Amino acid sequence: MTSTPAAPRRVVIAGASGFVGQALVAAFREDGDEVATVGRTGTATWTDPAGIARLVDGADVLVNLAGRIVSCRYTDANRDEILRSRVDTTRALHRAVQDAAHPPRVWMNASTATIYRHETESGNDEVDGVIGEGFSVDVATSWERAFFDGELPTTRRVALRMAIVLGDGPATRMLLALGRLGLGGPQIDSWWFPHRRYRGIGARPSGPAWSSWHRTRGRQRFSWIHIDDVVASVRFLRERDVIAGPVNLSAPGVSDNRTLMHEVRRVAGMPVGLPAFRWMLDPAMAVLRNEPELVLKSRWAVPGVLTRAGFAFAYDELGPALDAVASQRRPRARDLFSS
Repeated sequence: MTSTPAAPRRVVIAGASGFVGQALVAAFREDGDEVATVGRTGTATWTDPAGIARLVDGADVLVNLAGRIVSCRYTDANRDEILRSRVDTTRALHRAVQDAAHPPRVWMNASTATIYRHETESGNDEVDGVIGEGFSVDVATSWERAFFDGELPTTRRVALRMAIVLGDGPATRMLLALGRLGLGGPQIDSWWFPHRRYRGIGARPSGPAWSSWHRTRGRQRFSWIHIDDVVASVRFLRERDVIAGPVNLSAPGVSDNRTLMHEVRRVAGMPVGLPAFRWMLDPAMAVLRNEPELVLKSRWAVPGVLTRAGFAFAYDELGPALDAVASQRRPRARDLFSS
């Protein structure tokens, strides 16, 4: 007697046009799933709540990655859009799940490991990690409050607190291009003219109004995860019905900035790299329309939930992860300005 093949699961991915989203779409389709997308374009758009509701109702898995890219200058307009694009899209999906006759079994929503405070002494896991303050943290906490709001009794919710993702994406392209250009030295924080771009935002703004700095001497921690492990962890969490709440998506082998840039120079084939102090970084980042916080904040997230659940990282140390990325793509110098 032959068994009837199982019907493909419907997976809905919001914000699927980005680096991580494209990888997840390809992975779920490889698994034989029926994948629908929500975004500015896609199977349904954000301006079509009825279309979103139809997709979500009866879906098995919902993944939300929507949000304006944070690789930009934190002008008032950009700050507002970074927050709005995350909170509003999450609320739109929340309404669709709440109203669905057959809501998704699991909803995984992007978050960020930047939610934790600047930390150089010990790692932050999901239980004992200390939440930070200021703009980037307020975006993360507002995002998670919108996600975990209210009762969704039949839908398991997991917040994916993602570290910096290594792969053929904008962050890695910029790092490797810096290395190939001879600019791959450590990034060193120091005093600089205070500004208000990092002040708190949202309904519960936190932190001081003016920026500060930390004497890390290039030893600020760098939490990261390879794109293959992002995909594998999402697949893993999809099947683990006992896991809910925040989950750190970060490799166990946390690095620091000096080690990171040393490894970047190695895989880029550039033996030397000029160090960059804050007084050099801030004006340069202004020209590149970016923020020095992206390389100067000490991010140290520990994958406590994944490790305890038995998840096996393909890349748990930085060197092999960067080797894998570099073997797939050698960026040109102009990638520095297009990332």
